[in-house]
Amino acid sequence: MNDLISLSATQLAQKIRERSVSSVEVLDAYLEQISKYNSQLNAICTLDAERARQRAKAADEALAKGENWGVLHGLPITIKDCLETAGIRTTGGYKGLKNYVPTSNTIAVQRLIAAGAIVMGKTNLARLAGDFQSANDLFPRTNNPWDLNRTAGGSSGGSAAAVSAFLSPLDIGSDIGGSIRQPSHFCGIFGLKPTDRRVPTIGHIPEVPGMPKCIRQMLTIGPIARSIEDLQLAFPLITGSDLNQPDIPPVPLDTPTQKPLQNLRIAWTDQIEQFPVAQSIKLAMQEVAKKLTNAGIQIEQRVPKFDFVEAWRSYFGLSVYISLCSQKYDWDYVKESLSLVFREAAQGDRNLRKLSDLPGAIFPVSLNPNIKKYFSILTERDNFIIQMERELAQWDVWLCPVAMTTAFTHCARGDAVEIDGKKVPYMMASGAYTIPFSFTGHPVVVIPIGFTENNLPIGMQIVGQRWREMELLSIAQNLFEIVGQYKSPKL
Repeated sequence: MNDLISLSATQLAQKIRERSVSSVEVLDAYLEQISKYNSQLNAICTLDAERARQRAKAADEALAKGENWGVLHGLPITIKDCLETAGIRTTGGYKGLKNYVPTSNTIAVQRLIAAGAIVMGKTNLARLAGDFQSANDLFPRTNNPWDLNRTAGGSSGGSAAAVSAFLSPLDIGSDIGGSIRQPSHFCGIFGLKPTDRRVPTIGHIPEVPGMPKCIRQMLTIGPIARSIEDLQLAFPLITGSDLNQPDIPPVPLDTPTQKPLQNLRIAWTDQIEQFPVAQSIKLAMQEVAKKLTNAGIQIEQRVPKFDFVEAWRSYFGLSVYISLCSQKYDWDYVKESLSLVFREAAQGDRNLRKLSDLPGAIFPVSLNPNIKKYFSILTERDNFIIQMERELAQWDVWLCPVAMTTAFTHCARGDAVEIDGKKVPYMMASGAYTIPFSFTGHPVVVIPIGFTENNLPIGMQIVGQRWREMELLSIAQNLFEIVGQYKSPKL
C-alpha cells in the first residue's frame, strides 16, 4: 500500500499545503488503491477521476502561485451517493435517478469544496438511504473490508468501506436512524452524527428531486474518517445556517471545556435490558469501563431513565410521515416495504418481535395519515428530547453499544439476524441503540474499541448533549487514547 494513503486526511491536507506532496500525487495514490480493491468492495459507485485530476492540477498550480483555497486545499475525498454533487451523477441507489446529474451541490459538499476539497467519487449506499445494508437497484452490494461475506452496514456502507479500506481519506455520509454510526461500527472506523439540524440537508436524497422539503427532523449529515482528528477537521466546515434552508438555526459551535478526564462525569452500559447485545460487544464495553477505572477516571454504570421501547415505536411513526412525502411511490417500493415490515414481525425471537411491533407503529399511520397524528408524534418527540436531555445533563458523556450485533453476513432485507445463537428481528439488531438518538437528535461519536474472536470490529457510541459536538469530539479523542483500538483490514 502506498504510504501516502495511510496518512490521515488532516496530515495529507497539511502536506499538500506545505507542498511536500502534490495534490496529483495524493489523488493518484487513491486511484491506484481504488483500482486494486473497489471491485471486491463495491464501495465507490461513481468515479470522477478525470475531473478530479484536472482539479488536482489546478490546486497544485494555485499553491505554486501562493494561492491557498482553504484547509482542505487539494485533498481528494468521496461523498455518499445521496448527496447531490454538481456535474457528478447522484442516484441515491434508486433506479429512477440512474442518470441524474445535479447542477448544484448539497450545501455541506459545497462548503467542503469551498475549503479546497476535491470530490473524486461517490460512495455506494442503501436504496434511497433506507436500510442497514448497502444494496440497491443500480450497483452491486457493498462488502465489508474485514470480511467480504458480511455487510459494511447501511445506509452509508460504501462511505465506511471506502474509508476503512483506504479508498478515501474522508467521506461525508448521512444518518437518520444509524446510517453513519452502524457502518462505522461494522467497519472499524470513526463517525460523527451531529445534532439534529446542525448541518443543512438541502440536496440530500430523499427527498427525491421534485418533492417538497419534508424531512425536517432527525436527518443529519456528518463526516466518516479514520481518526477523530479528521472528524474535528471536517465537521466545523459543514455546519451552520444557510439562507437556502431557513429552519437551520444559527447556533455557533461550542468551545470544548478541556476538562481533565479525571474531572469528567462518565456513565456507561454494556446493554439496555430490552435489547441484549452480542457477548463480544458486552465484553468490549466492560473492558472499556475497566480501562477507564484503572486510569483513575470516575465512571458509573447507568442507563438513562428513558423509555427506549416507546421512543423506538414513535420513531417509526414519524418515519412514515416523512417517507409519505419524500419520494414517489411505485409498486416495487410498496412491495419491498411491506416485505420488511412482515419479516420484522414474523422472524426472530418472539419476545423481541413483540417488543419491536413495527406493524403496530407503521400501519395506523400509513393507512390513515392525518395532520393531528403528525403533530401528536412531534409532541411526543419533544417530550422524549426533554427527557433525554435531562438525563444526559447528569454526565458529560454516556457510553453504550452501537448495535446488538457486529457485522452480519449478507442477507435479504428484513431477515432475522443471528446473535449468539438467538434470532433477532432485522431492524432491531442494527437500530435498537442508534434510533433513540436519531429520534431525540443528540450528537454521537463512534470510535472503534476492539475486535471479536473472528477479527470483526466493535465500535462504541459516545453520546453527548445537543449542540455540544466540539466538546463531544474532544472527550472522544481523550477516551480513544485510553480505550480505543484501531487497525486496518487486510485486503
